[in-house]
Amino acid sequence: MITQIVTFLIFFAVVGCILYGRRLIRTEKVDAVFGNPERALGGTHWVIVGSSFLLLIWLYYSWDIAKGFYPKSANELCQVAKVNDSLLGLKYQFPIEEREFKSTSQIKKENKNLKIIQNEIQNSEELDKLQKIKLISFINKTNQLIPLLTNEDLLESETKQKIIDITGKINLLTENFQRPDYPFETEQELNDRLKAVNEEGGWGITKVDAGSGSIENTLEVPLVPATDRGLKFHAAAKTLNLISDEFFKLRNHNPQFKNKIKELKNEIKSYRKDLNDNEEIASTYAKNIVKIARRIEFASIYPPNALDKMQASIVKFENVQKSAQGGLRFIDIFLFPAGTIIASGPSCSEQGSGRWLPKPSDTLNKFILMSKPSVGYKDIPLLWIQMVDISKMIGFILPDWIADILPGEYPVHTKDGIVKQNFKGGVLKIVTGDCLIIAPQFICEEKHIDEIIDKLRTGITNYQKNQKN
Repeated sequence: MITQIVTFLIFFAVVGCILYGRRLIRTEKVDAVFGNPERALGGTHWVIVGSSFLLLIWLYYSWDIAKGFYPKSANELCQVAKVNDSLLGLKYQFPIEEREFKSTSQIKKENKNLKIIQNEIQNSEELDKLQKIKLISFINKTNQLIPLLTNEDLLESETKQKIIDITGKINLLTENFQRPDYPFETEQELNDRLKAVNEEGGWGITKVDAGSGSIENTLEVPLVPATDRGLKFHAAAKTLNLISDEFFKLRNHNPQFKNKIKELKNEIKSYRKDLNDNEEIASTYAKNIVKIARRIEFASIYPPNALDKMQASIVKFENVQKSAQGGLRFIDIFLFPAGTIIASGPSCSEQGSGRWLPKPSDTLNKFILMSKPSVGYKDIPLLWIQMVDISKMIGFILPDWIADILPGEYPVHTKDGIVKQNFKGGVLKIVTGDCLIIAPQFICEEKHIDEIIDKLRTGITNYQKNQKN
């Protein structure tokens, strides 16, 4: 609320001062100001404009305006970032944000590496003819592995069915995601989530550790979805993570490929085992070749059209989730300059100017917390404040001699060791603050406090009369 009020005041101050300055220019002469101190006075409105712009820039680039007007926007952007993070691995395999399939890039890269090694082997002067022939044969066999993965006729029916199942799960998620009540949260789940949201705290809110009295920051960006829109993206991200894990566990390893790569590995292993110590170069080349074969084995390489439907389902979900963001996308564009909220694993963080530029509201909040004597800064209080009873304030204001001027003696203990309070002793308790004040009554040891007060008034009146006489 404070940030919103300050922002509006800044805008009013800037506009008002500019209008005032322009009107002043039209009504007064402004030439020959230089060198004339009297003519240079009265520019306070321009100082206000400059100071307001500086504060406005600080509020804007620290993302404090976004926090003030849309306090839950960071939490919602965190949930959107979770979806983007979950989609990243899947989209990386397709020409959605990349220029080509990941498998196409992998094939080009490994073919290039094999070509480089082949040229080095052929031009090497430290390898004999037989070694070159043997190593080149390993390269040729490695090249023959790739067509076994890209041939659609060799794609197993089980692999095809798993691709169809994964595609169906993405389509089902897209369909459910468009429903208003997704992810179908029960009342108990809603209560648990709202409780977790309250315990987690808000965006950038600080708190005091009750044990040590030190100031602690809550999570930079709250993780638990605080809104229905955020919950939708959070649930979708969890489902996408499961789909992504299932897809990357899948391998297009048909029996022909398995046999060929197993033969190649065993052959290279046997060849390196039979080499002498002075044939280390040949062993190194063979080792590099088998590394390429293993990268091909663990790469997600499929026939060119095998994943077309899966790619279309991912594109469809991407469009649906962007549409579901609604006005949040504009908040991200206009109120989160030079960065946004990103998700990395189980956490979300600010990436941009809002991360390194402290927010004015957080700075003020921390200062207020540090102002508490129980908190302070590194166990040193900034303000020394002691809560005292009202009776002590009364005792400070009323002089003790009021009791001294009253007639009589202060109470003396009896032979039984008991001190029985009298009128003068009761007055002393009041003027020294040795009693508890509960407005509008005084609670002392004396039961008849009204009598004491009446006698006190009478004594003060008599004292004033004697002073006049």
